[in-house]
Formats: sequence, C-alpha cells, structure tokens
Amino acid sequence: MKLEVTVDAINYTGYEFILSIGFLVLGFFFHAYLTKTNAIAASKQAKAILGEANKEADAIRREAKIQAKDAVLRAREKSEKDTTGQRKEILDLERRVVEREKNLTRKLEMLNNKELELSGRMTEISEEKSVWHDKSRELQKLIDEETSRVEKAANLSKDEARRTIMGRMEDELTGEANALVRNIQKSAKEDARKVAREIIAAAIQRYAAETVSDLTTSSVALESDDIKGRIIGREGRNIKSFESETGVNVLIDETPEVVVLSSYDPIRREVARVALERLIEDGRIHPARIEETVEKVRHEIDETIRQAGETALFELGLTGVAPELMHTLGKLKFRTSYKQNVLDHSIETAHICALMAGELGLDPKIAKRVGVFHDIGKALDHEVEGGHAVIGANLLRKYGEDRIVYNAVGSHHDDMERESVYAVLCEAADAITAARPGARSETTDLYLQRLEQIEKIANQYAGVKSSYAVQAGREIRIMVEPTKFNDHGTSLLAKNIAKEIGRNVKIPGTVRVTVIRETRCVEYAK
Repeated sequence: MKLEVTVDAINYTGYEFILSIGFLVLGFFFHAYLTKTNAIAASKQAKAILGEANKEADAIRREAKIQAKDAVLRAREKSEKDTTGQRKEILDLERRVVEREKNLTRKLEMLNNKELELSGRMTEISEEKSVWHDKSRELQKLIDEETSRVEKAANLSKDEARRTIMGRMEDELTGEANALVRNIQKSAKEDARKVAREIIAAAIQRYAAETVSDLTTSSVALESDDIKGRIIGREGRNIKSFESETGVNVLIDETPEVVVLSSYDPIRREVARVALERLIEDGRIHPARIEETVEKVRHEIDETIRQAGETALFELGLTGVAPELMHTLGKLKFRTSYKQNVLDHSIETAHICALMAGELGLDPKIAKRVGVFHDIGKALDHEVEGGHAVIGANLLRKYGEDRIVYNAVGSHHDDMERESVYAVLCEAADAITAARPGARSETTDLYLQRLEQIEKIANQYAGVKSSYAVQAGREIRIMVEPTKFNDHGTSLLAKNIAKEIGRNVKIPGTVRVTVIRETRCVEYAK
C-alpha cells in the first residue's frame, strides 16, 4: 500500500516538473514575442517621430527663408527711403546755394553801381570845392579892399574901430542885461510858486483816499429791552463784572434797544463792544462767561492791531521797523480825530510826503517813514503826558529810528527845532490830508444836500413810486410799480441809478441801491 502511494507521488512530481518546464518555455517564447513586438512598435514610432521632425525642420527652413526675404526687402526699402531723403536734402541745399549766389551777384552789382555813383559824386564835390576856394579868395580880396577904404575914410585902424564898436555895445547891453536879470528873477519866483502848487496838487490827486472813520459811536444795538436786565444781572453782578474786566462804563438808560459804552480809551471801548455783542449773541451772561469772553476778544483785538500795523507798513513798502512800533502804529486803527481815522490819515500823509519828496529830488523812503509815524504819539497820549508829536519822537528814538525821522515827527507841529526839509513836507502833507474835501466829517447842510440829491436821481426814473436814502446816505431804497417792471427791469434800473449816483454825487465810500418790486394780493373770506 505504501509502495503504491510512493509511485503515485513520484509520478505526480514528474508531471509537475514537466509542466513547469513547459510553462518556462512558453514564457520564454512569449517574452521573446513581446520584446519583438515592442521593438517593431518602437521602430515604427521612431520613424514617425523622425518624419515629423523632418517636416518641422522643412517648415522652419521655409519660414526662415521667408523672414530673410522680408528682412532683405525692408532693408532695401529703408535704404531707398534714406537715399531719397538724402537726395532731396542735397537738392534743397543746391537750390539754396544757387539762390544765395544769385543774391550775392545782385548785391555785388548794386555795390558796384553805388561805388560808381560815389566816385562820380566825389569828382563833383572836388570840382565844387575848387570853385568855392576860388570864390573865397575873391571875396577875401574884396573884403580887404573895402576895409582899407573904410579905414582911410574914418582915419581909424581895424582894431580901433572894433574897440569903439564893442564899447558902445557893452554900454547898451549892460542896461538890458540888468533889466533881463530882474525879469528872470521875477519869472523864476512865479514859476517856483506854480511848480510848488502843481507838486502839491499832483500829490493830492494821486492819493486822495477816504479817511473818514466809520466808528462814530460806541453803542450796541439790542433785539429787545429785555436783554438790558440780563446785562445788569442779579443785584448788578453782570454789569459790575463787565465794567471791571473791560474798564469801560456801561450806560443803560431809557433809550430803547440801545446800550452805550463810555471810555476815554478807544481800544478798551472796542473790546467792550465786541465782547458785549458776543455775550448777547451767545445768551450766557454771567461773571465767569464775561471774564472768558473779554479775555478772548482782547487777544483778538490785539492781533487785529498787529495786523493793521503790518498791513500799513507793507502797503507803504517799509521794512526794518521794530515790532513794538508796528504794534503801536496798529493802535491808530481805533483812534479818530474829527471823525477822521488816524491810521488811514497817517498812510495818506506818508503817500503825499513821498510824492512831494520824489518831485523835489529827496528820498521817498524817508518821507514815507516820517509821514506814517507823524501821529504815532496819539496811540499813547492817554498813557504818557505831553503833545503827541514829542511823544512820537521819543518813541521812535527809543526803538532805533534815524534822527532825521524822529526829528521831523517831533517838529511837524513846531514842538521841536526842525533839522531837515522832511519836517516841512510832513507838516504840509498833514495839513493837506486834514483840509481836503472828504477827509473829515461834513457839515449838516452838505450831508442833507447829498441825501436830497441821491433821492432826486432815483425819483426821476419812470415807474418809481418813492425812494428813501437811509444809513447816512450809504443806502437808498427805491419802491417801484410792479406792473411796469419785471425781474430784469428792476436789476437794470438798480444798475442805471447806481451809475448815475457814482457820476453825479460825491459820496463817502459806496452807496447801496436796493430796488423793491412788491406785489400784494388781498381777498376777503365771508
């Protein structure tokens, strides 16, 4: 039994070995077949790639040939264009050279003709000169013969006759010369007066600005009388605090809707006016708010003063002025003299001084400094004793101004001895700016006459029902009939009236023309 099993096992193992060898052989042949197949496929693929590469190479060669041809064509076209341009430039140059040669030829011909003319003229002049010399010799011969005849007839030599004639002429001319000198002196004096008047008139005409101050009162308008109680405050605390902070007196009387501020110092009065207006506008009136507002307004007014002085000096073109003088000069913005603003008056005086100095051959810069500083003492006359001229001179000397400047300022009212002509110019310019028409406040008659003239001009137009000059003649309000004017017509009427007022009326500043066209429709309900 065991033997059979062993034989079967051996037979089974042999079959497996044979089968394994068969599979190995088959695998070898199959691998060889696959390898051959892959080699054939790779060969075909390589041939295809090589073919495509050859095609691409042919395409690149053809494209390169085309680009090369295009480049050659472009280069040829550019070369032809350059050659054409150069040929054109050469032709233009040849044309200009030919034209220049023609011009030169014409000029040479003209020069040759002129040379021939000059040669002929020189020949004529030489001939005329020889003829003139001959005539001169003949004339001298005749003069000598006549002289000898006169000497024989008068028994006088030539020198003796000359001396006799000159003596007689000298006696006659001496009297005439004396009379002529007297006439010249008289005429010179008259001309000097005339020139002086012309210089002063020209100076006034070239600078005649309006210097009347708009600040005529220190009063504050109120919306209602109820505000007066708030200004006074409980037991007068507000008004006492305000007067203490500002240094002004607040006058509250029965005058409706007005509070009057009183102080000798115009700057304090201005600070008080502005502060009170702001407190009324703000509505919070109590001691703490009053102190804060007054301090703030005081700083603003101080800055306004500094800017006013700086602007005045800039307008006059003056430099090198001490800051303290500039600030003191700005204080004159709030000073008035006969309602004439002192700062504007000083600027006008400086301009007139400079104009007269220029006409007289003096230095206009020095004249401007004298003119603008001549009333600077008025800014301190409430603080320092003495006349404003001397106060101003001392102030200018303190801050380094030249002697000629502060002497002229101090002597323009004869308070000091004059050392230069600038003091005379300052005195004259000061008098001119104060005395010329429009510089200071007008009389009541002239004021009313101007108001009537303005209203008369407005009333002469057709369609005007009435007109009223208000605000001291600075505004006129005209009521017109609404059926005779439209919007454009009212505007045109206002322009025409404004132009005519400007031509025919001497006005201090500007006049505002307001035309009112009002239409009212009234109905009654039953």
